[in-house]
Formats: sequence, C-alpha cells, structure tokens
Amino acid sequence: MPTVDRVLSDETDATAPTRTAPSEKEPTVSVIVPALNEARNLPHVFARLPQVDELVLVDGGSTDDTVAVARRLRPDIRVVRQNRRGKGNALACGFAAATGDIIVMIDADGSTDPLEIPSFVETLRSGADFAKGSRFGASGGSADITRLRRAGNRCLSLLVNALFGTRYSDLCYGYNAFWARHLDVFDLDHTSPAPDRADGRLWGDGFEIETLLNLRAARARLEIVEVPSFEHSRIHGVSNLNAFTDGMRVLRTIAREWRPRRRTATTSRNGARVG
Repeated sequence: MPTVDRVLSDETDATAPTRTAPSEKEPTVSVIVPALNEARNLPHVFARLPQVDELVLVDGGSTDDTVAVARRLRPDIRVVRQNRRGKGNALACGFAAATGDIIVMIDADGSTDPLEIPSFVETLRSGADFAKGSRFGASGGSADITRLRRAGNRCLSLLVNALFGTRYSDLCYGYNAFWARHLDVFDLDHTSPAPDRADGRLWGDGFEIETLLNLRAARARLEIVEVPSFEHSRIHGVSNLNAFTDGMRVLRTIAREWRPRRRTATTSRNGARVG
C-alpha cells in the first residue's frame, strides 16, 4: 500500500530516540492540463489550483494566446506540444513528461474543479492505485451533462461492469489521478507521428481516452477508488465533444479492450467494488 513518510534532516540529533518506523517522503504531484484555445478559461482554472509540485500544460496547437497566458499566470509551468491531435494524445504526452509521484489530470475549460485535487491525492495516499472521479457518487454532480449523455454514460457503464466485473458509476468522466509507477499499465503511445488520414489520430487519441484508462486500470487489477466530483459548465467557448460520434468511439473501445477471462475485483475504501 502506498504510504507517505517525511525525510529526517541530516542534522538530526544523534542522541534522539531511534524511530521504530522508516522515514518516508511526501509524494510529489504533477497536474496535467490538456488545452486547445483555452486562453480565456485558464485564469479561472489556475486561480483555483492548490499547491502542487509540477504543472504541465499540453498545447494542442492553439491559435489564441493559451500558451502566453499560461506562462504569464504561472511562470513555473511546463509547456508540452502534443505530437498528434485529440485529448487522448495530449494526456499521453503530458503523462510522459510528468516527473511527479502522483499524476492528476484536469480540464482547461473550468469543468473540473482544481480544488478537488487534494481529495484525489489523499485517496491515493490512503492505498488506492487509481482515483477515479465520479459525478454520480454520494456528493458528486454535474451542471453540464445533458440527459442524452447521462443516459448514454449509464448504459456504457452498465455494459463495462458486466464485461469487466467492475462497479463503475461514471465511466465517461475524465477527472482521474494515479500513481506514476502504474503509467506503463495504460500503454499509451506518445511518440508515433500522426497517421495519413483526415483526423490525424491513432486509436486512443480522442475522448475515448477516459474509457481506455478506466478499462486498462481494471484489467491490470489496480485498486480503483471512486472520488465524488462535481462537474461545472464550461466557462467560455464550445465543447468539442459529440455525444453520438464520441459515444461510438467509447463503444468501440470497450469492444477492443474486452478480454473474456476470470477477474478478481478489488474493493474500494468505502466497500464499493469498482475495478
């Protein structure tokens, strides 16, 4: 189980009582923010960020002042340019660049609340491998999801739970965090060039990334704990999400990732078996 220790100073008094537990260090936290033309939203998002060790903005080729605004607001920010298109590719590039022990992903449009980051981090520190945000938990909610998307998400969640032996309440939500040591489990491609086709994306480069992460975490038998989260409406601009086309990509992702085999589900801290 992941634990957290503090490192003793080299100047510690040699006559002090010997500690019975080994010293540990606080885990470092990297926050990944994929962004495409989000200059007007970044001031709100960054203003609500708690103290973190590393902030990585992954730019998808913005034509506005997204990068300039990010650097003005946070001179310490790391800017990464994604090598293909889509949110999935942006996250893959951001994950590869991150140096923290814990990786948290948030959106640049203001829909995911940065003030919830400590809840995700504490869930991991308490023993989870993968902290999965849920809008449909006890204290979660959404000011943005439509009835169509809610119904589609519920159907897809039920399908995944039946096939993978999970108990996800919110399959298609992208506010998640995990220990960086599990990054290889997700097997994300951040180096291949864009393919010669219209959308310039490989499989997993789009919004299906959220489902892909959830399914591969379950297949790897990581301990998955859902964290209640409230989704806010986008502040400025229009979402690139399309309920039908992206729903079909999620369905194809489920079909591609399913492997009929016996599974041992893990148990979350609140008793809900989710992965």
